Order: sequence, then structure tokens, then C-alpha cells
Amino acid sequence: MAAAPDLSPDVSIVVPVFDEEGAAPALAREIAAAFAGRRHEILFVDDASGDGTRAALEGLRGEIPALRVLAHRRNAGQSRAVRTGVLAARAAIIVTLDGDGQNDPADAPRLADALASGPPGLGLVGGERAQRRDSANKRLASRLANAIRRRVLDDGAVDTGCGLKAFRREAFLSLPYFDHIHRYLPALMLREGYEIAFQPVNHRPRESGRSKYTNLGRLWAGLSDLQGVLWLKRRARDPGGVDEA
Repeated sequence: MAAAPDLSPDVSIVVPVFDEEGAAPALAREIAAAFAGRRHEILFVDDASGDGTRAALEGLRGEIPALRVLAHRRNAGQSRAVRTGVLAARAAIIVTLDGDGQNDPADAPRLADALASGPPGLGLVGGERAQRRDSANKRLASRLANAIRRRVLDDGAVDTGCGLKAFRREAFLSLPYFDHIHRYLPALMLREGYEIAFQPVNHRPRESGRSKYTNLGRLWAGLSDLQGVLWLKRRARDPGGVDEA
């Protein structure tokens, strides 16, 4: 008897969303179009939205067979939503996008391909927004935060806040989890001995909804997180590889 074909996806696209009723349906359709012809699954993780985000996404499941909708019972933040999606994902390669529609899904297959065709030690291919479509204040705050983080952590990332990333599922799950981890994936991947790479990606204006972060709030959280990640980096010990006797 012939073996059953392997129908597991080659890539899982994980999208955390919170109060994105206006953006999420169109984004789901764009992702499906970008990955048409590939074995994929699309996981939207609703972080206990107070609007109609979940219902709008559930209404698309007949239209987009690859779509899965997960929902938190309580709001737990973007990093937890990403982790929820990764834990539920069935593919070895994960692609993440922000749920506000500002990341361009057309760039996502390219990052996934770069990761899949890279060396086994390549753990992450991150997007770098070539031209930010945000306010001047937000761009300035982000540039300052990235400069401080890059100098302290020496991870070579100029735009770690870009939500469009491709990474290996096993690599992500090997990292120590904490809130806001999604902003420190390059440094933490390096800490675990993985290689990282970056590619320029498109960035689009927000068409609906509003940002869930303020510059001051992000800065305050970032300073605390930076101390923690620096501590983790200093406490890491590299075994230089593992051999089985």
C-alpha cells in the first residue's frame, strides 16, 4: 500500500492581532494570495480583541481554507500571541507579520525562501523596513531605540521592531520566553548560536485602527527589557556543539 502523502505545510504564517477588525480580513486575503501554490497555513491569533476582529476572521475560513483562528481568553500582549501561534504551528519555518497591515505580505515568501535555502545554522531572516510609513516622531523614537539596543547588544539589527520575520520554529522555542521577546529575537538567536540575516522589505501606511503603543510607553518598557536581555546574554555559555557518543 502506498504511503499517504505528506500534507503538512512547508511554512506557517503567524499574525498577532488586537482590535484590528478593519485590517485583518484584507491582510488574511493578501497573505493567502502571496503564498498561493505553496503548502502553507495562516494562523491569526486574536489577543482578546474588544471589537469584531475574531468574528471577521472566522467568517473567512470558508474562503481561505488555510486559515486558522486562535483566540486568547485574556489579553496577553503581542509576544504571547506570537508564541501561541508558533506553538500551534505545524511547519518548521515560521513567518510573522504585524496585524495592522503595514507589513507587505508580498515580501513574506522571499524571507521564507531565504531561510529555507540558507545554511542549517541560519535561525532567522529579519525584515528591515526600507522606508518607514509612520509619523516623524515614531520614526525618530524607533531610530534612537534601535541605535541604543544595537550598541548594547551588538546584534547588528537596525530595525528589530519590524514585525516581518522568518525563523525556524525549533530555534524560536529554544529561546527564553518573556513579554516583548519579539523585539529581541536577533540578539537571542545569536545567544543560542544561530546565524541571522536581514533583507529590505516594504512598509505601508496604516489604513485603519490605531497603534497600540506610545513612544513613551515603548521607551520605558524597552529600557527594562534591554537590561534583562543583556543579563541573559552575559549569562550564556556556548558548548561549541554537541556530539552523541
